Amino acid sequence: MSKYISHFINGKLVEGSKNSMSGVFNPATGEEISKVFLATSKEVDQAVAAATAAWPTWSATPALQRSRVLFRFKTILEANLDKLAAVVSEEHGKTISDAKGSCMRGLEVVEFACGIPHLLKGEFSENIGKGIDSWSTRQALGVCAGITPFNFPVMIALWMFPLSIACGNCFILKPSERDPSAALLLAGWMKEAGLPDGVLNVVQGDKNTVDLLLGHPGIAAISFVGSTTVAQHIYTKASSNFKRVQALGGAKNHMLVMPDADLDMTTDSLIGAAYGSAGERCMAISVVVAVDKVADKLVEKLAPRIRSLKIGPGNDPEVEMGPLISKQHLSKVENYVETGIKEGAKLVVDGRSLRLQGYENGYFMGGCLFDHVQPSMRIYQEEIFGPVLAVVRVPNYESAVNLINNHPYGNGTAIFTRDGDAARDFSSRIKVGLVGVNVPIPVPMAFHSFGGWKQSLYGDHHMHGMEGVRFYTKLKTITGRWPTGSRQGVEFNIPTVK
Repeated sequence: MSKYISHFINGKLVEGSKNSMSGVFNPATGEEISKVFLATSKEVDQAVAAATAAWPTWSATPALQRSRVLFRFKTILEANLDKLAAVVSEEHGKTISDAKGSCMRGLEVVEFACGIPHLLKGEFSENIGKGIDSWSTRQALGVCAGITPFNFPVMIALWMFPLSIACGNCFILKPSERDPSAALLLAGWMKEAGLPDGVLNVVQGDKNTVDLLLGHPGIAAISFVGSTTVAQHIYTKASSNFKRVQALGGAKNHMLVMPDADLDMTTDSLIGAAYGSAGERCMAISVVVAVDKVADKLVEKLAPRIRSLKIGPGNDPEVEMGPLISKQHLSKVENYVETGIKEGAKLVVDGRSLRLQGYENGYFMGGCLFDHVQPSMRIYQEEIFGPVLAVVRVPNYESAVNLINNHPYGNGTAIFTRDGDAARDFSSRIKVGLVGVNVPIPVPMAFHSFGGWKQSLYGDHHMHGMEGVRFYTKLKTITGRWPTGSRQGVEFNIPTVK
């Protein structure tokens, strides 16, 4: 019998209606392992009410005390990383090692947020006019909400709520209904760390729940990571409701390989960056832009490595790539491969025939490699979000730069070369938010900020780092003086320094 996955509202697990539920499946076996309640307006209203009630006290809590809660939460997270990774692997399908690594990248943001007393410091100018000082401060927004994707149920959640809460906000987390359990663990551990009830709430749900959050008048800001289509919807609807919005969308990440690149290093990097987590990463490399004759050598090195990928359930320590998230997504990725063949690309490695004994109902697919892909093809233009790598051949460096800059997505990119001048020029001219030089997945550390350009980001602020602090706070500038024994009389002009 399936277990039920609840909401977490005002410090307690709350069940919803059994008429509004969705199945949660183990992608390795295809079996339903639980059912999750989908929040209706009733549960969303309860969560917003709890957060609204908790906010005045929490926002007035000294930043140092807020950071101490996060320090305790960090300790609990560190002690439970294996448990957390196992939950992620079971519901998402990624390998235990990959799940644990992603949890660590989330933990780094918790560590950053622990420094919030320093991060919230304002600026002060003495004597801007005779006897007048001016200073700025950052204050919390109120109730914020975060909508996280299925591919990183822990990491993205930890990129959102710890920093938001550290800034003095209360938070409502809406995880993906495909892998919802980790969010409840995080919320429970925050309560264990001493977080007051109502400051962090979890509402499970689907698109209907998302729309309720976007339209709720009690929510001041929305943070989202997911596909570009949904990011556009969230940005448009939430901003029209006068909310601050941070909506990170899709990607089509290019790796530019120069003729002088170290091909062994490049091949190793591509295998991990393209096929890790079955390609279900917004930072996955999905296009190789090969300059001149390097393409032949690169494809020759890649093909046997892709064919020999160790694929299986994520809890097998020997496995390098697990299943895709769902039967529907597996079918979608397989259809893209068929589309690429019809469009005329050369399918060098076809992973669609993969079958695993004992896991015949799992959502498994082997790695695929296309060569001679043209920019006009759908497999080049659209985000596939699966273990499919496309090789595009270009005659020279300038053609490669133009190709990448003309693509509508601008999340991440990389250049592999030994030429420092080419790397410097690429880093400067490329119209992409995250750039790697001989680094295939340039996800920055927590004290820098994460975000793309063009159709990969809707809103003005990137995630975590100081950009995250700016998103979750509003700036106030104060100008003041204290009266002395003499009065200057009435002034009708704007005050100026004389």
